[in-house]
Amino acid sequence: MHVPDGFINAPVSAATGLVAAGAVAVSLRGARRELDERTAPLAGLVAAFIFAVQMLNFPVAAGTSGHLLGGALAAILVGPFTGVLCVSVVLLMQGILFADGGLTALGVNITDMAIVTTVVSYAVFRGLLKVLPRRRRSVTAAAFVSALLSVPAAAVAFTLIYALGGTTDVAIGKVATAMIGVHVLIGIGEAAITALTVGAVIAVRPDLVYGARGLQQRLKLRVGGELVDAAAPALPAAAPVSRRKVWIAGLVTSLVLAGFVSFYASASPDGLEKVAKDQGIDQRTKKHHTEDSPLAGYGVKDISDARISGGLAGVIGVGVTIVAGTGVFWTLRRRRTADASPASLPEGV
Repeated sequence: MHVPDGFINAPVSAATGLVAAGAVAVSLRGARRELDERTAPLAGLVAAFIFAVQMLNFPVAAGTSGHLLGGALAAILVGPFTGVLCVSVVLLMQGILFADGGLTALGVNITDMAIVTTVVSYAVFRGLLKVLPRRRRSVTAAAFVSALLSVPAAAVAFTLIYALGGTTDVAIGKVATAMIGVHVLIGIGEAAITALTVGAVIAVRPDLVYGARGLQQRLKLRVGGELVDAAAPALPAAAPVSRRKVWIAGLVTSLVLAGFVSFYASASPDGLEKVAKDQGIDQRTKKHHTEDSPLAGYGVKDISDARISGGLAGVIGVGVTIVAGTGVFWTLRRRRTADASPASLPEGV
């Protein structure tokens, strides 16, 4: 789904850049409310984990592969505003360091992969939690469905953007059919990864899952011969596993996935690449501005061994992403703390 330079014309690319900038600005403010003592330490890790899993292309059809987009996963784990920022950090690192996704198309990619996936998935997720039984399994099930729907939603968004600013004369109906069809299949993989990850965190520290906070199950008590509802927490407030252990486990998992497992990822083109080639969308693809980067193509320049080159690039990517993400989120967290300090409150409050 990473759109390269040249697919979308300059005016529409600029317009989506403004949309992306506005959404990121809103998310920076919204994330200050979400980044508390539980969310802030994990937000950078979530970005690094998404970076690592995006390196794992999985086959979805003959000659086509897909990879995690991550909007649903980030929104459910750390909140929708923070989720937009997590995916945006990943896209920025990929575009600058790895020549993955065009720089002039960064606004398109953030709009499509960060904003649309996060907004759609979290809206579906919250809606499902209102009607499903108030249990841990409901959180995992809602995560699965919301992630599944977020991917074809991103495909629809790309199709609309292409209809407005596509640089080649291709029937929009063909683009829509091809994009939505293949990304429904990719959505199944997205849903499985999201549900497994959310389920794993819930199993050890349910209080760390932003989307599960406040989830309560109604207990029935008999009062005066009648059954009445009594609120009780469905998820415990604490768990034996410390946040540090969860963070270390997440970091080690990310490094293993990016540094080792990624070597075995599918080499087939992803959904957008396949559709672009088959439909002729890629006729005006431009040279990437950072294609001479030492890490371009997810390999380290001058290292001939593909396994070592790709693994080292993945480890570097995880490290850079977690440092960049953690820096952003801790800065926002400190600003939230400063805003809430007694000195910042009006006299008499």
